Amino acid sequence: MNKLRVGWFSFSCCEDSTIIFTELLNNHYLEWKKKLEFVHAKVLKRSPDIIPDMDIAFVEGAITSDSQEKKLRNIREKAKIIVAIGACAVIGSPSNQRNFFNEKQSEEIKSILENFKYKDKVFKVSDIVKVDEVVPGCPMNEEIFLRIVNKYLNQ
Repeated sequence: MNKLRVGWFSFSCCEDSTIIFTELLNNHYLEWKKKLEFVHAKVLKRSPDIIPDMDIAFVEGAITSDSQEKKLRNIREKAKIIVAIGACAVIGSPSNQRNFFNEKQSEEIKSILENFKYKDKVFKVSDIVKVDEVVPGCPMNEEIFLRIVNKYLNQ
């Protein structure tokens, strides 16, 4: 049986869903290691800078820079399925709070945006690429995540 090739990617967020994911491994690792091959997951192992081909990419976080957008587009090219994980990836919030700043607030953070080469606006994952599944919540909803994982494990 071929294993599903999966990647876990994190962009601008608090990475609370990554923590939930690693905690879920406590209960599911023995089952998943027979069925999943983690081809990219910096939280679990050293991952290559080159994005590998994969069946499923789990993407956490909002997109805040051109370099993140480029990486996300590369992930989309390499992944058959993209699952947006957590509120920042699914709806952009709370990472996108600065999208709603008034002119004075925006001016106050302008130098930070320039220094770190951030975009003027923050985007949810589906603003940039096609998303196949979503797992809402901050942190992610574990039940929905497990349902999606099991859906693809059983195909």
